[in-house]
Amino acid sequence: MEKNKKENIFRKLLRWFVRGFFGLKYEEKWFGKRHKEQKEIVYKNGVPDDSELIVSPGRQIFNRFMERKFAVFSVVVVLIMFAIVFIAPHFMTKYYDAFTETTQKDLPPTLSFMSVPKGLRDNIKMIDSYGPFSVGLSNDGKVFLWGIERIGASGETMEIPDEVKNAEIAYVAAGQDHAIAIGTDGKFYGWGSNRFGQYAVDEKILSNPNLEPVPDPVLNGELDVSHIKKVACGYQASAILMDDGTLYIWGNKQAYSNMEKFIGKDNIQDIDFTLNYVVGLTDMRTSIFTGTKGLYDKVRSSITSGKAVKIKDFIEGRKITEIRSTTTNICLLLDDGSIALTGDFQTDSIEVPTLQQGEYIVDIEAGTYHYTALSNLGHVYSFGGDHYHQAEAPAVNGAKKIFAGAFQSYAVDGNGKLLNKWGLKGYLFGTDDRGANIAERVIAGGRITMTVGAIAVIIEIIIGVSIGLMAGFLGGWVDIFLMRVAEVFSSIPLYPFMLILSSLLAQVSMTTDQRLYMIMVILGVLGWPGFAYITRAQVLVARESEYVTAAQAMGVKETRIAFKHILPNIISVILVNMTLSFAASMQTETSLSFLGFGVNYPQPSWGNMLSRASNATAAINFWWQWVFTSAILVFTTICINTIGDTLRDVMDPKSTNDK
Repeated sequence: MEKNKKENIFRKLLRWFVRGFFGLKYEEKWFGKRHKEQKEIVYKNGVPDDSELIVSPGRQIFNRFMERKFAVFSVVVVLIMFAIVFIAPHFMTKYYDAFTETTQKDLPPTLSFMSVPKGLRDNIKMIDSYGPFSVGLSNDGKVFLWGIERIGASGETMEIPDEVKNAEIAYVAAGQDHAIAIGTDGKFYGWGSNRFGQYAVDEKILSNPNLEPVPDPVLNGELDVSHIKKVACGYQASAILMDDGTLYIWGNKQAYSNMEKFIGKDNIQDIDFTLNYVVGLTDMRTSIFTGTKGLYDKVRSSITSGKAVKIKDFIEGRKITEIRSTTTNICLLLDDGSIALTGDFQTDSIEVPTLQQGEYIVDIEAGTYHYTALSNLGHVYSFGGDHYHQAEAPAVNGAKKIFAGAFQSYAVDGNGKLLNKWGLKGYLFGTDDRGANIAERVIAGGRITMTVGAIAVIIEIIIGVSIGLMAGFLGGWVDIFLMRVAEVFSSIPLYPFMLILSSLLAQVSMTTDQRLYMIMVILGVLGWPGFAYITRAQVLVARESEYVTAAQAMGVKETRIAFKHILPNIISVILVNMTLSFAASMQTETSLSFLGFGVNYPQPSWGNMLSRASNATAAINFWWQWVFTSAILVFTTICINTIGDTLRDVMDPKSTNDK
């Protein structure tokens, strides 16, 4: 019985949806004609007379509303929007307002971050990524690139140069805004941004003490490719490590304050980049070399029960074979297959995985915040930062190689065939100027904007309807006094008042929630006169009605007459204006946040998300940072206003269906 009831409700909602989007014709075509609604039928001579059907006012309003296709469509849209902004955040378990990422800022809409090109999927030699794009190398020396192909406002192209396409490449690596490659003949290639000497040398770069130029042996193609051990890129720097320990490193020395310590080093066994430091493994293989005393000298692992201990106390005769770093952490792989972490121990999500009996790690790769490890049994583990599910490795069988991008991971078999991939696919609405996901912030911001609008309207109704009822019903000096008060409130210019108040409150320490509550109250307190005027006008008409006269004759108290008799008869007008005021309150909150009063970053609202449109350069070059938000706001507001206008029409007995 309960199941049938649910099916009927679902079928009815589906019919409303079809009617709203496609019209009555398709509703009847796909679902059949409706059964006649239950109505009181007038009988003449024992025979039902369909010419006179008695329909309740509520049913009549409902039927007339459902005949307006765009109104039904608007209801569906608003319900979907409410469901998205109030229900979807409960499933956004990885989202939090303050999440930003430098390497992901100002990215256009795309879902191509894991779209490995078809020609590479079954022939992978290596994959590398640091920012919004990835480079891959096939076993036959061909280079592939996917993800974002234009970086920054200047639009530096990451398109692979023809000379690289036509060459046989041995190594490839990607930085934040550049990529480098080494041909099988030792020739050096680079493309993308070269603002900090990432791959080319000129007089400007040579004269800048903050930049380390590409070493001559690299630039002139003098390296013996057979002796290259590793090619790596950082934020705006690159390094090539030879198997004899010789290191070539160059790029932006301001991004890596300790880069100077690595220039000319010839005893390095492994190297990687954190966000601010170059980290290396010397031929002693018992500690992390940074050139800075005391940096990264403690580790944490499952062996130490999560406690930080000195590296020298943890090693105990073992050797470090590999180091891999995220932006803040370094993972050490030891010669017995155990792993340990050093760096930022405040990162709660990084927990070393527990292995099976006899299982040990043979390789490990690092992304921006996560690690992916491969065991001797072919099992793949991902752990660490998991904002985009990059630390949730699926079950993989037969993996022989692993690769980690900035927020992605890939598992490959012995022949180079891609077995699985997981992590960040891209950004549906792009990212903002701080690297936050706009789609996630639109959802979270919509909840704030709609909540502010709803609470403000409730306050307006409570104050405005109460004052309007008293003014209209009691009349006399009460009416005059209350209406003058309403005129005082309605004469206050909202935006100048808010801006002045904002400057005054700038000196007061307020939490974001307190600021939000204040906006709701102020909008409600300043917005009630409209409801008061409308309610008073309706009461002035209704109090002359016969049912009011009858109630007065019976001795019913005036407050009961006002709230129990008159108010229910004018509720339709209040309902219509409530709908329209809700949309207006949303727009007001958006405008205030846009101007800087209201919800501030990092907490999102549709208003502060539109602030980028105030900058001409950003509005043109980073259009996605305001277009999607403004389109959703406008579309939602139009739909809410349409519902209000339609309710006003269908509740007016003098209106026609064709109006």
